[in-house]
Amino acid sequence: MHGMTKRVLLAKPRGYCAGVDRAVQTVEEALKLYGAPIYVRKEIVHNKHVVTTLQAKGAIFVEENEEVPEGATVIFSAHGVAPEVYEQAKERKLKAIDATCPLVTKVHHEARRFAAEDYDILLIGHEGHEEVIGTSGEAPQHIQLVDGPDDVDKVVVRDPSKVVWLSQTTLSVDETLSTVARLKEKLPLLQSPPSDDICYATQNRQQVMKQIAPDCDVVLVVGSRNSSNSVRMVEVAVQAGARQGYLIDFAHEIDDAWLENAQTVGLSSGASVPDELVQDVLAYLAERGFGEVEEVVTVDERLIFSLPQELKKDMKARALGVAGA
Repeated sequence: MHGMTKRVLLAKPRGYCAGVDRAVQTVEEALKLYGAPIYVRKEIVHNKHVVTTLQAKGAIFVEENEEVPEGATVIFSAHGVAPEVYEQAKERKLKAIDATCPLVTKVHHEARRFAAEDYDILLIGHEGHEEVIGTSGEAPQHIQLVDGPDDVDKVVVRDPSKVVWLSQTTLSVDETLSTVARLKEKLPLLQSPPSDDICYATQNRQQVMKQIAPDCDVVLVVGSRNSSNSVRMVEVAVQAGARQGYLIDFAHEIDDAWLENAQTVGLSSGASVPDELVQDVLAYLAERGFGEVEEVVTVDERLIFSLPQELKKDMKARALGVAGA
């Protein structure tokens, strides 16, 4: 303990990952290029603030393609979509721009490849999550969802020597490994994906959280309730020894009772969270005596994904002055 110094341990990496950055930019650029409204199927990323900000700029968020007027532009969210969603878009003559994170697309490719080889695929993930719905849609006859270690008992496969596991990209690393361990007890010949499906950003944000959590009286994670990776970060923090952990969208959601006897507050943010929201929390904490901020850095993230092809092509044409020609 640092005597009576109240401090914040600020986690880094935190906030935007490359896939989110690309998806949000895709909507912003599309609005500039084609003008409002631009339709977006599902929340572009799972963050309240991002969604309301883009709505104010002219994005219209819909649940399904049917809600998009024929011939309009629709953007698919970072979480990916099942193949039938592309088909529906074609039928409605929609101009579709796919903002699916490339790391999710990689899992879709794995699903198709293993299905083509007639494997049973065990997809580790959370039921109802958009990413899981999209990946499952690639090969519904071959894929069954395993939602955590307790789900392993109900797994049934045709041939125990032709089984592979894949996973949602935003799970907790430890929970996924414990699910895989349980699966391997049941299915010793279970194969693993060519590379771990849990994305670099999820792993990095959990890793730094594990490092700071034991020193924290309270951990605050900025992120939305429907953001899987943000929810997981709170779980990871508490498992790693933080006394309490809370998920908040905005600084004003902090309950001062959480801070009453705290000396050290840990702070991070999910992969779809703009850093201004974290700065707001730092300001809020500073007003309450947590003036000392120590940034704890575990890795330097440098990954950048280029914008979707469909959009880049039109941006280039516009730059050359032939857009719409």
